[in-house]
Amino acid sequence: MSKKDLMITFEDLYDKMDYISSKEEKDKIRKAYMFAYEKHYGQKRLTGGEYILHPLNVAYILAEIHADSATIMAALLHEVLKECDVSIEEIEELFGKEVAFLVEGIFKINRLSFGGDNEAVIASQRKILVGLSEDVRVIFIKLADRLHNMRTLWAIPLEKQREKAKETLDLLTPIAHRLGINQIKSELEDLSLRYYKKEVYYSIVEKLNKSKFERESSVFHMIESVSALLNEHKITHEIKGRAKSIYSIYKKLDKGKRFNDIYDLLALRVFVNTKEECYQALGIIHAKYKPIPKRFKDYVAMPKTNMYQSLHTTVFGEDGNLFEIQIRTYEMDRIAEYGIASHWSYKEKGSNVSANMQNEMEQKLQFFRTIMDLKKEGVNEEEFVHSLKEDVFNDMIYVFTPKGDVIELPKGSTPIDFAYRVHSGVGDKMVGAIVNNTIVPFDYVLKDNDIIKINTNKNAIGPSKEWINMAYTVQAKNKIKAFFNKMDKIEYIKRGEDLLSKELRKRKLSINEFLKTENLSKILEEVKCVDLNDFYLALGSNKITISSVMNIVTNENLSKEEIILKRTKNKEFQNVVSKKDILVDGIDDIKVNIASCCKPVPGEEIIGYITKGNGISIHSVLCPNILDIEQRLLPVHWNVSITNKYATSILIQTKENKNILLDIISKTSGSDLSLQSINTLSSNGCYLYDLTVLVDGIEKLSKFIGDVESLPGVFSVQRVMK
Repeated sequence: MSKKDLMITFEDLYDKMDYISSKEEKDKIRKAYMFAYEKHYGQKRLTGGEYILHPLNVAYILAEIHADSATIMAALLHEVLKECDVSIEEIEELFGKEVAFLVEGIFKINRLSFGGDNEAVIASQRKILVGLSEDVRVIFIKLADRLHNMRTLWAIPLEKQREKAKETLDLLTPIAHRLGINQIKSELEDLSLRYYKKEVYYSIVEKLNKSKFERESSVFHMIESVSALLNEHKITHEIKGRAKSIYSIYKKLDKGKRFNDIYDLLALRVFVNTKEECYQALGIIHAKYKPIPKRFKDYVAMPKTNMYQSLHTTVFGEDGNLFEIQIRTYEMDRIAEYGIASHWSYKEKGSNVSANMQNEMEQKLQFFRTIMDLKKEGVNEEEFVHSLKEDVFNDMIYVFTPKGDVIELPKGSTPIDFAYRVHSGVGDKMVGAIVNNTIVPFDYVLKDNDIIKINTNKNAIGPSKEWINMAYTVQAKNKIKAFFNKMDKIEYIKRGEDLLSKELRKRKLSINEFLKTENLSKILEEVKCVDLNDFYLALGSNKITISSVMNIVTNENLSKEEIILKRTKNKEFQNVVSKKDILVDGIDDIKVNIASCCKPVPGEEIIGYITKGNGISIHSVLCPNILDIEQRLLPVHWNVSITNKYATSILIQTKENKNILLDIISKTSGSDLSLQSINTLSSNGCYLYDLTVLVDGIEKLSKFIGDVESLPGVFSVQRVMK
């Protein structure tokens, strides 16, 4: 643990919160600290330090990025639910609903397990992202919490260090990047690399140390030279040398670059007061120092979607060294370093948040709206995982509409993805795409800075199903699928209407009379449909037949078999167990349940299984679910005199002959069985009947099975044990 982490006090935190002007808010923060101090008193961390140092450091990290007072208070209190005997109701009573909501949010997130690789990690991200979308400040606390834990990661075992470091890189640094909180993101990345790939980390550190003196000397002379230029043109400014993060160097080396070929090891950051001065300073620098072609980027006129703004250029500087220079205003720097977190400080009571600022905050939250859109679209787990990896955390490109609006897309996107990202209506009516004034095919792969115009036609039928394979993003694929699902639904509804109209004309019946309120209610109840459109959809998609619909209203043309099936199909029943029917050795009063997997009947050999919290489950000794179980079994047996009948399942396979069902049913009365329900399945050349019968003895059941097996056309009869 660093000295800074050990020695930090509440007064240090208080001084760091100079951006919070309200004394009342600061007093509330002090109250939260005192409460946490009291609750954590005597508790120790794995580092050996007092436990209160952790929430205090988390709050300090958040104050460094200008988080609001509610977030600071929640950070101080974020461990009391887990580590102390404190309820969320107590937090709400003392500190208000807003703080309680944030504390509960971080408590829920910290309870989630983030173990595993790739898919498992990303699947966990879904839980986090959906949770934090309610209030993004929860994730500010999570990021600060993880940063302090990473600073003290040496206190846990080596294998756990690697796991935690990889989890941080996979899960949290991409979120910090998307929120634009560079100050936290960079330190998390460097610390993660230090523990995840220790040899690589220290190899880069060693290379940097060897060239440290030369680099510092070159940067010093370049700062003096650029500063003199700007002073000459009367531009008020500040210049700092910018150290490139170890992790960013690692990423470039990992892509095959040599250490000496990394342009921005020597870097300056120039701060000016206005946007206009950014461009003036750029022109002045370029006039003296030759820029490298294609290394200039204008993020001022075209900000990144996380609101990052800066001018980037790489020039041949002093002694022929390459320097990357970033030019930005102080406000741009605040946003670049602190991200969206700093905007909440503008919401302090009594301050005015400009429409511009609110709009910026809304843009910043677009990332989370994308996540929630995916949730609303009902994608399955596998699609969601793929979408997060490809559409959200993958490398991104920045393309433009003809009006100059920036659209962010994952690398690999096509004009189809662009069109659906703009609006579903644009995608559905798209008939052509023009990129950089050139007509391109729909599977053209877009590149950074492309200008895309989508041609639409209001009379267009809609997308082609082939587009699903051409689109790259899950979002676009799902919108195309949704279009065709909607079209299929409309077509099925129309087909259902036509089927009913045709049948009624054939029978010379009035549709208004047939669908009068009484009949319609009866039909909807029988076919389990919500409304008339739902009924037409079921009819048009062949889920129900027109003859069955007519029979519901007219009660005509029902075969004997259909009448029986109508009365028995899917009938629900309760399998009541009498305590007197099953005896448990040595126990008089205990809950007993018949196992639904094997459904034993009186007379057959049974065994008891002790469940957790649901009494004893009674199984047949032949049940496959208890054959390999040796523990938690106990002897049970049927009473000599049984008064109740018990349900069991029989599966009968027959040739394709509907009349055979009547013969099967007639055998139930001959065996003294009660037929409870019938489900029918048909396949090529045969029928399967799933019967549930009530019987009071195994002998009667065996007789019934034997009688049915003797029927012509019956292939097999067997008890169902799942």
